[in-house]
Amino acid sequence: MKFSKHKIAAALALFIGVMSVIAGSSVLLGISTPDYNVLEWLVGYNVLTGILAMVVSVLIWKKHFLVIGASAFMVAAHGSVLILLATVFSDLAAMESMKAMTFRIAIWIVILILNFKTSKNED
Repeated sequence: MKFSKHKIAAALALFIGVMSVIAGSSVLLGISTPDYNVLEWLVGYNVLTGILAMVVSVLIWKKHFLVIGASAFMVAAHGSVLILLATVFSDLAAMESMKAMTFRIAIWIVILILNFKTSKNED
């Protein structure tokens, strides 16, 4: 069975989105209490971008013309937050938060590359 690049990208976006919403919501609702410092704004950001990731996954699946811009936005947003965590919030941000953000960035870079390859093949 062969999977197309855009379907792999859509699945990755859905995966990272669902994972972010579940993990963040469980912290916000008090279901889960991590044993490290939690920045509530960061958890809210993660839930919000998780929902956005699920929307983007649908756009990717449908090969919408905005997928490259949306994917690039996600890389830039997560990159900006990582820079904030490493600089402004370096004394408050847990290493786990920085690792998770790095993971998100890596996944979104893969998604962006897959979207570029999909759009290049359609020209």
